This record gives sequence, structure tokens and C-alpha cells, in this order.
Amino acid sequence: MKPDPWAPHVTVAAIIERDGRFLFVEEHTADGLRLNQPAGHLEPGETLLDAVVRETLEETAQPFTPQALVGVYMTHVERRGRDGATYLRFTYCGSCDAPLPGHTLDSGIVRTLWLSADELRACPQRHRNPLVLRCLDDYLAGRRFPLDLLHTHSVSPIGPGTTGN
Repeated sequence: MKPDPWAPHVTVAAIIERDGRFLFVEEHTADGLRLNQPAGHLEPGETLLDAVVRETLEETAQPFTPQALVGVYMTHVERRGRDGATYLRFTYCGSCDAPLPGHTLDSGIVRTLWLSADELRACPQRHRNPLVLRCLDDYLAGRRFPLDLLHTHSVSPIGPGTTGN
């Protein structure tokens, strides 16, 4: 059997600012409790925008409205005793509404918290990965790209009696 072709893990993240503070999650990882933007993996059939809205809601209980793309980031992580992994992260910025009553946080998320950029910079050992600060720095530098920069094109299988365009 031929092995699956290599593919990066596609992830999304949300930067949400309110009164000079940013929404983060504290989550359990293999390396202990870490800080991250609300973030997660793209699921089959989702658009990148659908994924960032879903992940933010799952991890913070707050509905997210993306307003711009901050950047696209690639990182490779070496893992002891296993193959490394490559991640392709699409980071969006936007706003969120108040937490939905009765909505529980995703498994592994301990809590949400609002931190200033200086508070985040003061604890780099607690960041989930180096992209946490890099994405925030890009946001603070004013990097914004329109949401229509990225396009989703889905191809459906062509069955009998149908034509493709």
C-alpha cells in the first residue's frame, strides 16, 4: 500500500481586541498549560472562515465575526520520537459578542483570559508556539488583508447525467 502523501496541518486562529487587551485561551497541551489565540484545525468541507468562527465559539463560547486576514504562517515542529509536523496557520482578526449562556468550552480549554500585548510578551515560555506572539505583532503592526483574498472552490464528483463547468 502506498503511503499517504505529505500534507501540512491547516489551522486557523482569531485575534480579538477589546480595550487594548486580547482574548486568549489557556489550554492543556503535551507540554503543560499554554496560552494561544482561539485556534484549531480546519475540518473536512469547511471554509477557512467557517473554521475560525467555529473554533472561536468552541474555545471561548463567544460568536466571532472575522473582519480581515492578518497573515498566513507556516511552521515546522520537531517532535521527540516521532515525525515532525508542519502547520499552515491562517490568522484572522475581528470582533466577538458576549459569551453564549450555557455554552461550555471545548475539551482541553481551561479558561479564557484577556491579556495586554505586554502581558503576553512577559511569558513567552507559556505560549503554545512562536506564532502566538508573531501573529499578535503583525496585527499590532497593522497587517490586514481583505477577507476575499482567499477563495474556496469545491469540486463535486460528476455523476451520470450531470455536466461540469
